[in-house]
Amino acid sequence: MENLMLSDLSHLWLFFVLVLGIIALPGMDMAFVLGSTLANGRQGGAAALAGIVAGGVAHTVMAALGVGLVMKSVPGLFTLMLVGGALYLGWIGGSLVRGASALGEVGASRSRPAAASFRQGLVTCLLNPKAYLFMVAVFPQFARPELGPVLPQAVAMGAIVAVTQAAVYGLVVLGADRAQAALRGSGRAQVGAMRGVGLVLMGGAAWMLWQGLVPI
Repeated sequence: MENLMLSDLSHLWLFFVLVLGIIALPGMDMAFVLGSTLANGRQGGAAALAGIVAGGVAHTVMAALGVGLVMKSVPGLFTLMLVGGALYLGWIGGSLVRGASALGEVGASRSRPAAASFRQGLVTCLLNPKAYLFMVAVFPQFARPELGPVLPQAVAMGAIVAVTQAAVYGLVVLGADRAQAALRGSGRAQVGAMRGVGLVLMGGAAWMLWQGLVPI
């Protein structure tokens, strides 16, 4: 029994290390949280973060239900998701670039409802190809029936994902909020920062679209 408990503990620690590496790697979720905070302050960033975490929970549920295995067996479905995510990410990036010059003072742009940031964060996470690759490649390796019922394991792993997302992206919110305060006195720097985030998102969208449409 003691050896089994130690095995379970090491099993979850390895899962945590992999999840931390995946979440800490800059991607569309992190860029969206960053852009939301720069545009709408800490409240907007926190709402976007909450949406991302909700999306992570949804991914965990889908992985536990075997959605990842379905996508693996239907390659065209993953390609469709990849293209859709790329177009959505490009739209967000383009909106940031187009709207940057109209922001004026950073603090004056805090008119976007938190619910809208939450919804967009949720959709951004749900369309994130990195999360679906996680469902296909990582989650099944740790959902082991020989260790007991899969549902409690899925709950534990979902909690690890949610806490890790909150911690990593929470630091992004705090850092971006400080950057926003520093940019508040310089309209040019503020516009440049927003355009930079928008261009990063558009560049990521282009890469995702290339991955989805160009055969390897």
